[in-house]
Amino acid sequence: MLPENILEEVVAIARGAGEIVMRHFAAPIPTTTKSNRIDIVTAADTEAEAFIVDTLLKRFPTHHIVGEEGGGQGAPAEAAPYHWFVDPIDGTVNFASKFPHFCTSIALATPDRVPLLGVIYDPTRREMFTAVRGQGAFLNGQKLRVTQTAELVDAVITSGFPYDKHTNPDNNLKQWSAFLVKIRGERRLGSAALDLSYVAAGRLDGYWEKDLKPWDGMAGVLLVEEAGGKVTDYDGAPNPQRADRGRFVASNGPLHPAMLEVLRSVR
Repeated sequence: MLPENILEEVVAIARGAGEIVMRHFAAPIPTTTKSNRIDIVTAADTEAEAFIVDTLLKRFPTHHIVGEEGGGQGAPAEAAPYHWFVDPIDGTVNFASKFPHFCTSIALATPDRVPLLGVIYDPTRREMFTAVRGQGAFLNGQKLRVTQTAELVDAVITSGFPYDKHTNPDNNLKQWSAFLVKIRGERRLGSAALDLSYVAAGRLDGYWEKDLKPWDGMAGVLLVEEAGGKVTDYDGAPNPQRADRGRFVASNGPLHPAMLEVLRSVR
């Protein structure tokens, strides 16, 4: 199976999920909690994920699917030739607060978590980010390229904070402070998938964050790499998406050594 041959199907699935999400966005949004009071889920999350998973399973019954809300489904992971990673709403806190910055993320990967196809759809802006390994990254059909920013002092960088930030001293505050005094601007936008998409699109120069799940970053990693950027863990090793709680650093490339040095300085 060639990933490029199914890209339009996955794009259509993402648009369908976006329609579900926006229908809920227009109405009151009750929430329930997962791991703690700030780790929330909505009916839109579960309905959109069910739509995505059901559609993928009908089309690819031999594949394994990992969804944020539903866990592993489809063929057994150890037997499946391909694995899907689905986040129906990345940015649920934004969504539940009626803050229009969230997306649906769908990625196809090998069993060892090398992303082959990535689709990230922001339904509020109708922006469809797509990438196929070896074929570039695109936004609504227009080719993407990372920035050429060469020094941190000229950079705009984003990050996020883990759900256990109230109780875990390793909560990214030291890293946030260390970057703040070295860069042009720091942003906290609330959606890891869109953060990575924005690095690919040249809207941001870099991004770092800890404790990301594979469905958070799988599609975004491919977008950044296909747009000419670089993605590693905090130690500079490739493929942070292989960890169940990964530490991601994404950049335009030239800024990567300096970003790693900032992270090392507060370790």
